[in-house]
Amino acid sequence: MKVIVDHLKEKFIAGLFVVIPVGITIFILTFLFNFADGILGSYLDTLFSLFIHHDLHIPGLGMITGAVVIYFAGIFATNVLGNQFLKLGDKLLERIPLVKSIYSSSKQLLKVFREGKTSYRRAVFVEWPRPGVRAIGFVTAEVVRDGVPLVVVYVPTMPNPTSGFALFFREDEVFDSGMTVEEAVKFVVSGGMVIS
Repeated sequence: MKVIVDHLKEKFIAGLFVVIPVGITIFILTFLFNFADGILGSYLDTLFSLFIHHDLHIPGLGMITGAVVIYFAGIFATNVLGNQFLKLGDKLLERIPLVKSIYSSSKQLLKVFREGKTSYRRAVFVEWPRPGVRAIGFVTAEVVRDGVPLVVVYVPTMPNPTSGFALFFREDEVFDSGMTVEEAVKFVVSGGMVIS
């Protein structure tokens, strides 16, 4: 009897290690699909009910419509006339007080993602928020202030690496983390659970 229980227990645990990652992946992909589809999907459902006089929901149509809108926005942005309109729109949005801060921050964030690996030069440890505590950070620049060479280190908050602190350190206050930038980003996003 003990052999059967041990066998069932062993196979059940092995099954959990297969099913849980697959289930989490399916859950996240379903959430992302529903979120992306829901942005335009509800408006399309309303349009269908107005013109067809029938409740019609086509799963994925909102996401496909969104992709088409983004594609045409790209064509518009790369067009000479469209580029001029975008510059005019940028100037207009940067004059509106609350909109200005949100719009410029989102543009800067997209610029960081577009530049990719070159945005972060290396992953390091720094003593922060107090001596004796080490935090993961990314070297973003090297500057000289009052004749002292300093390293600019971006210390992200977990699990959202898009917010954090830009801090200045002397080079001798910055320690090698032993991680690549990609490994350090995975570490931050996972909340410290994925350590390479």
